[in-house]
Amino acid sequence: MDQLIKTYTKTLRLPYIHQNFSFHLEQARLEHQSYEEFLLNLFQYEVELRQQNSVNSRIRAAKFPYLKHLEELDINALPLEAQKHYQTLKSLDFIEKKQNVILAGNPGTGKSHTVIGLGIKACQAGYHVYFAHVPTLIIELKEAKNERVLQRLKKKFDKYHLVILDELGYISFDKEGAELLFNFISTRCEKASTIFTTNLPFSRWNEIFHDPIITAAMVDRITHQSYVINMNGTSYRLQQSKKFLESE
Repeated sequence: MDQLIKTYTKTLRLPYIHQNFSFHLEQARLEHQSYEEFLLNLFQYEVELRQQNSVNSRIRAAKFPYLKHLEELDINALPLEAQKHYQTLKSLDFIEKKQNVILAGNPGTGKSHTVIGLGIKACQAGYHVYFAHVPTLIIELKEAKNERVLQRLKKKFDKYHLVILDELGYISFDKEGAELLFNFISTRCEKASTIFTTNLPFSRWNEIFHDPIITAAMVDRITHQSYVINMNGTSYRLQQSKKFLESE
């Protein structure tokens, strides 16, 4: 009987029940569970396993450079404007409303930790997320154009509810790169959410794109009905290092 159950649960792709049926059967006997309680427990654990596997799969597919959760973030060490908007961003309403988020400020103030934490939370909530460093994305767009598969790449990004573009402004682009990035971002505006991190204020974005027309159009599109958060402040990493040293 047990072997038949294992065979059927494998065929039906019920891995938790396949592995743990005997344990739950013994528990049900000891606790005098009804048939309904026994089945409910089995299905509950099976569903929980599937949900967790789905979350893990979405997190892997997002290609985060490392994992940082919002729960690990020291909110009080963030710049004041980030503290003010923290709960709003954490709610993920901006994804439902297809709004953009721009975190702009000097290096080390918690921008990357914040956006990775938001991305992981979005994965846990069932959203499909993709993380990319802007210079790497530019290379990917150029390669796709040269191989004549640019439209295929853009369609790939259509499935993502949230795209996180990190480090906009650390490296300037040539004309081709600027145009490709502009077109990529334009296709997402008001269709899906994008989070940007940048170390430069908008007044200096022409240093990135080297084209005042593209720069003005880019700023206009990504800031429309968006959250623009000033992340200038004391280095978050430096504060965390000091706390660590003081605790030793």
